[in-house]
Amino acid sequence: MHAVPTLESGTRNDAASGASAEAPVRDLRRVPIHPDHWYPLAWSHEVKRGKAHGVRFAGQPIVIVRTESGTVFALEDRCAHRQVPLHAGVVKGESIRCCYHGWTYDCTGRCIDVPYLGRERLPNGVRSYPCREKEGLIFVFPGDAAIAEERPLPELGSVADKTYKTRRFGREVKCHYSFMHENLMDMNHQFLHRRQMGQMRARSLGRRRGDDWVEVNYTFARMEGKQPVGEALVFGQSRTDGGQNDKDVMTIRTCYPYQTLQIRTAAQNLVMNLWIVYVPLDAEQRTNRTFGLLSIKKPGIPGALDLAWPLLVWFTERIFKEDREIVEAEQEAHDKQGSDWNHEVFPVILELRDLLRERGVLELTPRGASHETRAEAWQPLTRMPR
Repeated sequence: MHAVPTLESGTRNDAASGASAEAPVRDLRRVPIHPDHWYPLAWSHEVKRGKAHGVRFAGQPIVIVRTESGTVFALEDRCAHRQVPLHAGVVKGESIRCCYHGWTYDCTGRCIDVPYLGRERLPNGVRSYPCREKEGLIFVFPGDAAIAEERPLPELGSVADKTYKTRRFGREVKCHYSFMHENLMDMNHQFLHRRQMGQMRARSLGRRRGDDWVEVNYTFARMEGKQPVGEALVFGQSRTDGGQNDKDVMTIRTCYPYQTLQIRTAAQNLVMNLWIVYVPLDAEQRTNRTFGLLSIKKPGIPGALDLAWPLLVWFTERIFKEDREIVEAEQEAHDKQGSDWNHEVFPVILELRDLLRERGVLELTPRGASHETRAEAWQPLTRMPR
């Protein structure tokens, strides 16, 4: 009987060079995302004024509160008294009251009132999280709050530029976040989208690597089929030469934990700018919620992109659907096999996988762990350079 290769659980195989060396390698699909970053946990429109909204980050329940003045704050989504979720409570002024006994918490998580005890005998409160709002997204810093101020919110592509029109999109995807990074960065998978885009051949122009980022450039040639209308909308023009002479360059970058995809024409015009992040929801990090901002350069004709927008949304949704289905199939295969059997050959993806391992934390919090254990697990297990 031949042994089944388990490249990620023991032997490192560099298929690109043909070298094989015995070295322990972490299964990437079991590497938790690092909490010491700003993560969007909700769209602004999901958190109404004077309301609370329950979300999750890697299994940790968090409540986002929008006070009556319109500001937002985030707390651990449990009352310290009986552990019931605070998102079921009542927002009153700049605080939130638990729906059960009316215990009240301010934006710092401090308990400021217990109706039947008075303010002289107040118990401990709950954990608070740094919380910011930017361009229609509510960001939370789920890691070490002491360093949150040292880390600025991420740049969100071209969403603030009025010469672009931005689509905000995202949904839950049943896979580990690493599959999402690989799918976007590896444009050799264009065969998957052949029914939507025709036969496309991607050519890598080279890759670059920094301490916390990996980047690759691509050009594309159309081998079969016609240019989809949705693609023409992105570029603001139709390609009639089969794409063989196009000099448009796509740049994809993972700057941990975010990803960007930019398309520039031969004249260096930025015609598409995508910012995206994948937020783990469950403790095992087998489901993520995608938050994406897709910005398209407006053409010279006023209102033309607005008229064509429904068609562009339809086109991109079909592409996203195929991507979602394939990464969920990858996760299902991993779960059935019990480890990562992938035989990766593309150098940029090998570098990406190393980056995601290096930047993650050491281990997942065990299922059913005590509150104290889970609280300790929130603290960074690897200190990252600033």
